[in-house]
Amino acid sequence: MAKRNQVRIIAGQWRRHQLQFPSASDLRPTPDRVRETLFNWLGQTLDDKTCLDLFAGSGALGFEAASRAARSVVLVERDRAAYAALVANAGKLRAANVEVLHEDAFAFLARDRRAFDVVFLDPPYQLAVLPELLAQLRPHLAGRSLVYLEAASLPEIPPGYEVLHQSRAGQVNYLLLESGHN
Repeated sequence: MAKRNQVRIIAGQWRRHQLQFPSASDLRPTPDRVRETLFNWLGQTLDDKTCLDLFAGSGALGFEAASRAARSVVLVERDRAAYAALVANAGKLRAANVEVLHEDAFAFLARDRRAFDVVFLDPPYQLAVLPELLAQLRPHLAGRSLVYLEAASLPEIPPGYEVLHQSRAGQVNYLLLESGHN
């Protein structure tokens, strides 16, 4: 059983390592079962993939990707305490392939010009920003990128994205999209 304010990495080079994160009402790490399903969908390794965890929170998704051989992972988090925990966890793991940024997700998308192979979108549920995020994400997708969404209720998926997988665990709806952006 996981301790409060801890989440474990489930596979890869940092398997079984615990990530510490602060208490916050809108900070809910993706459950182990959901992450296991997601990484079955993505493939067990992310060799040479570039990944973006846009609302990093606990870092569970981004650190899991980095643990599974992603070339690089960018964690974006605007909450100061969550950001500090992400920096501490990256240091503890000696995660050379992880970059942690203290920034608002929309500001990052407006400023940064990189394109990513895999993007994790798990914003606080009350924000209801997924449709806007999917539109603003387009220039940041490298070819046929994969985009993971997690939400209390899923938005209408805009044209240009294909739903590859979809599931539900308790109150969590999640799906994997592929972008047809070339």
